[in-house]
Amino acid sequence: MVSSEIREGGNRVGFEVTDVSTGRRGVLAHIHQSRGPKVGKYTVNLEDLATIGAGAIREAVRTVDIIVIDEVGPMELFSREFREAVEEAVESGKTVVGTIHYRARGGLIDGLRSNPDAKIIEITLDNREGLPKTIAEMIL
Repeated sequence: MVSSEIREGGNRVGFEVTDVSTGRRGVLAHIHQSRGPKVGKYTVNLEDLATIGAGAIREAVRTVDIIVIDEVGPMELFSREFREAVEEAVESGKTVVGTIHYRARGGLIDGLRSNPDAKIIEITLDNREGLPKTIAEMIL
């Protein structure tokens, strides 16, 4: 599951959520989204987040060896289904590679950060180019 920017005319107007396994896409949040919780100028689309985002994570728990979640952030944390899917992934015993937004807070995030099996790497300008190799070495 990956989230990315939606841009119109060079301006960011929202975020997309994508199931990388199926290619299915939806709107995570948008300035023109009519209902849902607000994060800044964006309104979170809880339906697409649950069906596509959480759905992708749950399918990965069932079918793959390494689960990738990009990202767990303030918008995603509004979804109970998303939080539960992340917990299922972490409890599955499979390798989970994920990103946690630096502003994300709460029970799930505190649990991830305090998990003794978790290895947390802060991404910086100095280390980001070498992270794919570092993460691959950690997994292998």
